[in-house]
Amino acid sequence: MTIEISEAAGVRSLHFGTPWVQGAMRVARPWALELEYTRDMLLPLLLRPDDWPQRVLMVGLGSGSLAKFLYRHRPHCMLHVVELDPQVIQAAHQHFKLPAADARLQVSAADGFEWVKQDTECYDLILLDAFDLNARAHRLESAEFYAACQQRLRPEGWIACNLLTLHRSHAATRRALASVFGNGLHLLPPCAEGNVVALLASAPWQAPDFSELRTRAALLRKQTQLSLLPLISRMEQC
Repeated sequence: MTIEISEAAGVRSLHFGTPWVQGAMRVARPWALELEYTRDMLLPLLLRPDDWPQRVLMVGLGSGSLAKFLYRHRPHCMLHVVELDPQVIQAAHQHFKLPAADARLQVSAADGFEWVKQDTECYDLILLDAFDLNARAHRLESAEFYAACQQRLRPEGWIACNLLTLHRSHAATRRALASVFGNGLHLLPPCAEGNVVALLASAPWQAPDFSELRTRAALLRKQTQLSLLPLISRMEQC
């Protein structure tokens, strides 16, 4: 796979040999989440206590933005990232300021499907965002894979899954998710970039108290500069 780096208007982007952006970083704010869908994927931070999550699994590294954010703002959190292509890992370190591996951050060059099926750890939060150069996730959007992820999820845990819709509907992926999680599946409203994030839990989805959600979002913004208020506004309109 061809790894390309572009930069425009202060934003550095990762590409897999196509114009599609596979990750981005504002050079002046390397720890921030530049792409809106990555911010959407962290809505679970508002649904759990401030010391949550303790252990996170990420399948798909991209430019490393989610890993960097959690590494910086959740210092008690253990992060394990699984990325198929070693070139992507190298690019994240070299061009996007991903920290070196240490006791809190592990990055494994491995097939996410096989790795999750063989894993024995359990996680508070699992982030799924892995696509090839043609924007396909292959086995990583199968019911078999989602069932393996469910086995790795702690009882009060969440999974956030990026559903990419560049060239097709994600109806088949939704069916696979629903076959595993049932009423524990909730689709967030699409962001401006077109991505839809699926939230998955063992318990059925319950509509949040939006007033409380806004209060928690304001506190999170004060602590981390991450604003989820636009997402909450989109959710209220649905």
